[in-house]
Parts: sequence; C-alpha cells; structure tokens
Amino acid sequence: MKKNQFLLASAGSGKTTYLVKLALQSEGNILITTFTEQNKEEILNKIKELNNEIIPLNITVQTWFSFLIQHGAKPYQGCLTERDITGMQLVNSPSGLKYINRNNRPVYYSEADVDNHYFTKDYRIYSDKLAKFVVKCNTLNKNAVIDRISSIYSHILVDEVQDLAGYDLEIIKLLFNSDSIIILAGDPRQVTYLTHFSKKNKKYQNGNIKFFIQDVCNKKKEICYIDEKSLKDSWRNSQEICDIANKVFPDFPSSKCLHDKVSEHQGIYLVRNKDINMYLKAYNPVQLRDSLSKQVNSNFAVFNFGASKGKTFDRVLIYPTVDMIKWIKDSSTPLKFQTQCKLYVALTRAIFSVGIVCDETLNISGIKQYNP
Repeated sequence: MKKNQFLLASAGSGKTTYLVKLALQSEGNILITTFTEQNKEEILNKIKELNNEIIPLNITVQTWFSFLIQHGAKPYQGCLTERDITGMQLVNSPSGLKYINRNNRPVYYSEADVDNHYFTKDYRIYSDKLAKFVVKCNTLNKNAVIDRISSIYSHILVDEVQDLAGYDLEIIKLLFNSDSIIILAGDPRQVTYLTHFSKKNKKYQNGNIKFFIQDVCNKKKEICYIDEKSLKDSWRNSQEICDIANKVFPDFPSSKCLHDKVSEHQGIYLVRNKDINMYLKAYNPVQLRDSLSKQVNSNFAVFNFGASKGKTFDRVLIYPTVDMIKWIKDSSTPLKFQTQCKLYVALTRAIFSVGIVCDETLNISGIKQYNP
C-alpha cells in the first residue's frame, strides 16, 4: 500500500466502512477525524458494528476542529499569546470585524493583532482562523506541531475530506510530509458543508482537493497516491438511481450498482403535488428538502438535503428547487456547484426508489411518472 492515499469516493461506496476496517487492521495509535459531529457518530457506530460493540483503545475518533484545538492550537498557543484558549466560536462568515468604513465595506483586524484577529472577547478562537493559527504555530516552532502529532498517531484517516478548505489544506500538506500514514477519503460531489470560507487555496474549495494534491502536494514528487477506482461504485443505490446521479457530475467516473436487491417499486418517479400524500402513504419515503421553509407532510420523516448526507434510506421523496427542475427537464442545464451537490446527495440517499415532486408531465429516459 502506498504511504499516503486520497480515495475519491462515490455516494454509497462504503468509504466510512473502508476507513474503519483499515483502522481496525492497523497497528499503532489511529486517529479518524471528520468535519461534523454527525459524521463522527456514524464512524463510532460503524466501529461498534464491525468490532463487537467495542471501540479499541488505540483508535481515537474526533471532529476536525476538536483535533486542531487539542493537538494544534493549545499545546503551542504560547508562541502567539499569553492567554489560554477557552474554546471555539463557530462562524459562517469572515471573523474579526473591526468596523465598516465610509464605503460600507468591512475592515478586519490584522494578523498582527492576535487577540482580535483570532479570538472573541472571551478568547474563543474563531473557527475560520483555527487552521491558520495552527499553521502559524507550526511555522514559529519549526514544525514541532506536526512532529508532535505524528509522534502520537501512526495513522491519520480523514473522512469527508471534501469539507476541508483554506488553511485546512495546508495542514493536510504538512501531514503528508510527516512520519504518519495519511489516508483521505471523500466525495467532491457532496460538498454541503465547508470548514470555512477563505481566500487561501480558494480555487481548491469546491471539492477540488484532488487538484490541490496534484498541483501543490505532488508538485515535486508523489507524496500522495490518488485512487479514483477503489470506491467509485455504489453498494447503496439501484442502477436506475446511479444512472441519473451520474448525469449530475458527468466529468466524474460513472458509478454502477454493486448489489442485487430488488423491489416492486424501484427507480425514479415524478410525483404530482396532488399525489404526494398518497405516495407517502403507499411507500413511506423519507422527505428531502432544501430548507425548513419548504412545507412538507409532518407525519413523515424529513431531512434537509445537507443533513441527509451520509444517510441511507429505502426510499426518498425530493422536493426540488426551481433550478433542479430545470436540470431534470434538461440535464445540460448548468447548475451552481452547491445546487449540484445538494441534488446529487438527495438522489443518492435511496436504495430502491426516488420520488421527485413535479407537476409537469415529462418524457425523460430513466424517469417514470407516478400514477396512483
């Protein structure tokens, strides 16, 4: 096996299972890290499922932010500040605002003003500055941060790596050059969350980590092997679902169905608004929507597109956005990247069938009309 690997995965390919099996088979102390708490819990549940309900003592599972605070920021915070970090402040927009100028543009605290650039008043580090702080500490301490991490963990496995951005990618690059074995797995078509939005490495932000590895990390020599084949097919979706999902990102390797499960109601269906309740009662699909503002039948399970990532259901009913409907009518219609990701995630949650709410009667290959 190559030392460092990036596994480009498809939805339903079993990437989390792959990483967990690798962790259980490996010697030394193993870290499995991922972006969200939800993904962390799924990893822990998968370890228990495959290891008689036991989490081995040599395997640590934690979120990316927790990992950076515990092993990156706190041990070396003294090189930048005399105060203690009290926690993290999650932000969804650029942090460290100083004031709004006369042209109504934001002005931010400079990096030299450590207290205000990186921290809130109660000294919680901003989530969009955490990785940057860790990289700065590592530089000032002559790579001691990365050396310490690699002395603790022989293997570092990163699940849902497509969610990392900005300075997080710099940390990945540093880890590649450490003594630890680094295994990344992710599906660039499922970027429904990002650790932060940053000018740093911006062109690699929308699921383009493959190109970050190619252009930056492997520029002088191959330090990370890119595997686009091992996890390209789906153990989850029926072939009808794979065929439609493949069209959302046509430049990616096509997935095929690896299982032989069948159902009397299988495939992709257009469901008229007037037939929604009948369809729900007949097949009990999980409803998927773009946001809470979309009204659905509260008697049946529902998730937002982003929150459904990583989950598997027998059937789903999608409430598409206007742009998604345009794409369904003509798959050559361009979609914004985030809309592409949401549609791909929604389509690939189901094993057997996908219903799509649409009042138009369309003649599209691979999609049937639901007629109760």
